[in-house]
Amino acid sequence: MPTPEFVLTLRAKIGNDLLWMPGVTAVIRRGDELLFVKRSDNGAWTPVTGIVDPGEEPAVTAIREAMEETGVVIRVDRLASTGAGREKTYENGDRAVYLDLTFACTWVSGEAYVADDESTDVRWWPLDDLPAMSAEIRERVEAALSDEVAARFRTS
Repeated sequence: MPTPEFVLTLRAKIGNDLLWMPGVTAVIRRGDELLFVKRSDNGAWTPVTGIVDPGEEPAVTAIREAMEETGVVIRVDRLASTGAGREKTYENGDRAVYLDLTFACTWVSGEAYVADDESTDVRWWPLDDLPAMSAEIRERVEAALSDEVAARFRTS
């Protein structure tokens, strides 16, 4: 899915100035596998991610993004972690920092496929053979896979 309309509207008013954006990461588990997408922008394997629309509940965002990006229906089980990312500057000069809410999710139904232009591949990976990923994404995945009840968060 392309850049959300509300972001384009904001960008028309503020240009490339820094935006604080709420986002989600949906770590989707099916038995002993996790669902990852290969991002079309940078080629990285990641769980499903997305921007929270104004007024949308973040767990609803995770469900929506899973369907939009991979065609699967999921259940959101718990909030696994929260964290603010580093500032990102896009090729066009737009700047953003994302507040990530990572959810541990369970696959309910549907065959995973590339459902939009945000990814070039979608694949279930065995828990013992996950793809290479950034340290930030690995932290999110580990939090979602943990048996912890409370969400992880940083204090510094």
